[in-house]
Amino acid sequence: MDKKLEQLHELWESGVVAVMRADNPAQLKDAALALNEGGIIFIEVTMTTPGALRVIEEVSGSLKNSTIGAGTVLDAETARAAILAGAEFIVSPHLNLKVIEMCHRYSKIVAPGAFTPTEVVTAWQAGADLVKIFPASVGGPDYIRALLAPLPQVRLLPTGGVEVDNAGDFIRAGSFAVAAGSNLVPKGYLKEKNFSGITQLARNLVEAVRAARTR
Repeated sequence: MDKKLEQLHELWESGVVAVMRADNPAQLKDAALALNEGGIIFIEVTMTTPGALRVIEEVSGSLKNSTIGAGTVLDAETARAAILAGAEFIVSPHLNLKVIEMCHRYSKIVAPGAFTPTEVVTAWQAGADLVKIFPASVGGPDYIRALLAPLPQVRLLPTGGVEVDNAGDFIRAGSFAVAAGSNLVPKGYLKEKNFSGITQLARNLVEAVRAARTR
């Protein structure tokens, strides 16, 4: 199987992308390990984090059973830098066709951000592997279900407002996977170095997704 297709299959099976962002990147490596122990293998480091490229390089080098990506990627140049640092997937908050083109050049998963049906279709036609629906909290699971009614072929990744209590609803609405950030890696936990708490949050979210898929 093609590596990218294999990774997409693994993402569907695990069902969760963890989004790590911090003002201080010092604890993100330990946070990534904690997420991995909780069953999350797709971990996104946002480019708003100081030293994000170094974090991506360190985490991708130390967690061989995880797939590390870069988030909040606004342009193709940043996408390329992240890929060269070890990112296996690229996530954007918006739709930039040059970012999609760059990811295709390196055969990496790309998930541009979109919200309206026009943006979703434009992203999919341009070759997006996933389409990030952001902010997902605005329309909730009902909006995901409404989008997929005419667009069942699109792999949607709702982001923004996803937590344990509603992750199952997003999955049952037809989402390919869900992405969670501050509800999964709280800044307070990072500050307190409460990595066991992050592991438990990860387990809870993975279980919520798994339970939704079996009903």
